[in-house]
Amino acid sequence: MTEFDFDLFVIGAGSGGVRAARVAAGHGARVAIAESDRFGGTCVIRGCVPKKLLVQASHYAQDFEDARGFGWSVPQATFSWPAMVAAKEQEVSRLSRIYENLLETSQVTLLRSAARFVDSHTVSVAGRLLRARHFLIATGGQPSRPALPGIELAITSNEAFDLPSLPRRLLIVGGGYVAVEFAGIFHGLGADVTLAYRGEQILRGFDDDVRQHLFDEMSRAGIRVLLGSRIGSLARRSDARIDVEFDTNPVSAECFDHVMYATGRAPNVAGLKLDAAGVALAAGGGIAVDAFCRTSAAHIFAVGDVTDGIALTPVAIRQGAAVANSLFGAVQQAADLTLVPSAVFSQPPIGTVGLSEAAALDQFGVIDVYRSRFRPLRHALSGRDERTLMKLVVDHTTQRVVGAHMVGPDAPEIIQGLALALRLGASKADFDATLGIHPTSAEEFMTLQDKQTLRKSN
Repeated sequence: MTEFDFDLFVIGAGSGGVRAARVAAGHGARVAIAESDRFGGTCVIRGCVPKKLLVQASHYAQDFEDARGFGWSVPQATFSWPAMVAAKEQEVSRLSRIYENLLETSQVTLLRSAARFVDSHTVSVAGRLLRARHFLIATGGQPSRPALPGIELAITSNEAFDLPSLPRRLLIVGGGYVAVEFAGIFHGLGADVTLAYRGEQILRGFDDDVRQHLFDEMSRAGIRVLLGSRIGSLARRSDARIDVEFDTNPVSAECFDHVMYATGRAPNVAGLKLDAAGVALAAGGGIAVDAFCRTSAAHIFAVGDVTDGIALTPVAIRQGAAVANSLFGAVQQAADLTLVPSAVFSQPPIGTVGLSEAAALDQFGVIDVYRSRFRPLRHALSGRDERTLMKLVVDHTTQRVVGAHMVGPDAPEIIQGLALALRLGASKADFDATLGIHPTSAEEFMTLQDKQTLRKSN
């Protein structure tokens, strides 16, 4: 009788955990996975997938308006929030079942309960003690809310997907990708949206041109964005709406149907009893891991949002596969995260890969920047006053393209292709020599000529 019940025990059935479990089982390992919620994790249940479905739903009002410029006579359209929520829930449930079926067909043991460590090789699951040679923690993260009077009245992205009705007037607090995405969603569906952010500009960490361009387009579309804005307190009114006291000018107090906080996410480590397993936390509150996703306990690993790393689904998937291959495959490997493309499904959307202008200038000292702002062809007839931004950041010495950024329709789809070019080390001359597809927005990346050379100041 073996000392261990399983070769690998995975805690959390999100994207990273599921991928690790399936890869490990494919190598012949005995694998179990514990999950107290539906299978699929944040991305499938209350993140990427339902969010993008809502983004797509929110575009139709604009599409109906634009159609008139192309000769279409469109009757007055109406939107049903309950119908959209029901359709979204049906798709989420379908995908969750697919995740579950994939695990079952991979011969992974499914445990439908939370797991907590008893010691470094033992977990308790629904009263059962199970031992494993290796563990992978993939419990993800959850929205966090600051401590202030009345904060219990605020919702987060978790609750926003299932509100009983569409808010008429909504305040979103935050300036990151979740905040700007939901601002676009609810504005597109007909809500009066205010976004309040304490910083000097939205999307901290993104390229400055990208940040400013999205701010301008959101404001142009009718979303009120308050920068340098702090909330003091929330209070319930007799009519069930929420009074919001601001600590900053120019707003002092306003009333909203709902207040949504999108001010960050916290790793799901509570209840795991990590101290019993000797697993240490990093300064940011997530599990500390090395390049191979190994924790302070050599046989315990962690991937995805439960660490302090890059909080993106493809990152968690790549890490989960790398851990499983390292443990049960032929070669130890680390997930290659040197060039991670990302998207913000704002309106208009953002696609970005590589270095921002500021980061490239800091790293290389001298850079060439190419940028273009233009009105997409569609809006020549729609009449909509919307601009697209495209930008390339180039190392001046080698002429290698080190950053590509776009704000505009189809930006995530276009940048995905450019990510391959950057990974292969494409130069600006390679871009110039590549024929564009006409007429498309993407061809603009192949014809950028407006160059600005920047030097890092001493």
